[in-house]
Amino acid sequence: MEMTKYKLGDVLNFYNGRLRPNSKGPFPVFGGNGIIDYVAEYNYENNIIIGRVGANCGSVQKYDGKCWVSDNAISVTVKEGFSKDCVYYLLKLLDLNKKHIGAAQPLLTQEIVSNLVVYLPKYEDQKKIASVLSALDDKIALNKKMNQKLEAMAKRLYDYWFVQYDFPDKNGRPYKTTGGSMTYNPILKREIPAGWEVSSFTDFGFFKNGINYDKNEIGDETVKIVNVRNISDSTTYFNIDELDDITLKSDDIQKFVATPKDILLARSGSPGATRLLPQTDKKIIYCGFIIRYQLNEQDLDKQLYLFHVLKGYEQVTSTQSAGSILKNISQDTLNALMVVMPQSSVLDAFNKKIAPIYSMLRKNISELNKLTILRDKLLPLLMNGQVVVG
Repeated sequence: MEMTKYKLGDVLNFYNGRLRPNSKGPFPVFGGNGIIDYVAEYNYENNIIIGRVGANCGSVQKYDGKCWVSDNAISVTVKEGFSKDCVYYLLKLLDLNKKHIGAAQPLLTQEIVSNLVVYLPKYEDQKKIASVLSALDDKIALNKKMNQKLEAMAKRLYDYWFVQYDFPDKNGRPYKTTGGSMTYNPILKREIPAGWEVSSFTDFGFFKNGINYDKNEIGDETVKIVNVRNISDSTTYFNIDELDDITLKSDDIQKFVATPKDILLARSGSPGATRLLPQTDKKIIYCGFIIRYQLNEQDLDKQLYLFHVLKGYEQVTSTQSAGSILKNISQDTLNALMVVMPQSSVLDAFNKKIAPIYSMLRKNISELNKLTILRDKLLPLLMNGQVVVG
C-alpha cells in the first residue's frame, strides 16, 4: 500500500477550546479526557478533540455531533481529501502525551501537533482502514453498554431485596410491602426484617493492606499487581491484561496474593471503591494503597452480598465531599462497619438470582478485553501499511 508523507498541519484544521458557559443544556462539554458537563451552547461540530494541558495532555477523542470544547483541549477538523475516522486512529497511534513541553505542567500546542510528520495512504484506503477499526470499536462500545446494563440489573436486584427489604417472602410476595415482620435494631437505629442479624465484616473475614515495595528491589518472581489506577479504570471486575507486571521476592509476593474469592478496596484516589478479580490463572498481588477483604472459607457464599454492601458505602462516599463513611479509609474504619445479614434461605435465593448476572458480566468483559487487544494490535499494522484491507 502506497503511503504519502504529510505534516499534520496539511491534514488538520486547528481551533482553540474556550471556557465553558454556565448554562445547562444538551450539548456535551469535552475537557482533556472526556465529557465533563452538559451546556446549552456549542462551539464545534463533528470534530476531534485533543487534550492540551495537564495529566490529560495528548488524549484523543472523536465526537460526531455538536459539542463544547473547553479551554483544556484543542478542537481539530480534517481537511478535504482525508478520512476523519482514519485520521482519528492515526492520532491515537502517535503518543501525543509524549510530545508536550513543560514538566510541572505539561502543555501540548497547536504548533507542536501541526509539525508532526505522518504517513497516510490514499483516501479510499483510509476509508477501508477506518471501517475495520470502527467495526471493532462499535462492538466494544456495544459490549460496554451491555456490561453497564448488567451492573445496573445487579444493583437493582440488591437494592430491591436488601435496601427496600422487598425480597420475595415464602409466598413469593415483596416482603416489606406486603407487611412482612420488621423489628427495630438499636445498633443501626432502624428497622430490619425479623430474624435477621447485625454483624461486622470481621465476622466473615479480615482486611489486609497491600504491599509496599521499592521499585529498585531485585526480585526472583514476576507477577501482576493491582494499583489504584486499575480501580479507577474499572467498575466491577479488573481487566487482568491492564495490570502492571512487577518483579519482587517470592517470599514477599506470597503474603499479598489476591484471588477471585476476595474483595479489593481503594484506600486512596477513590477511597472505598470496591472491585472483584475475574477468574485467572495468573498470580496477582495488590499495592499498599489497596485493602484486601479475604472471606473465611465457610463464608464464601456471602461474597456477592457483602460486595454490594461495600458498594453501597462506595456510592455514599462518591456523592459526599466531606464526612462520608469511607472518606479516610483504613482497616479500623472497615472493621467498624456493620452489616445486616439475611437469613440463609434469603441469601441462597439471592445468589441464585445474581450469580448468572455476574457470570454473563465476566464473559462480556473477557470478550471486550479480547476485542480491545485485537484492535490495538491491528491499529499500527493497518496504519503502517503492514496489513492491507481488501
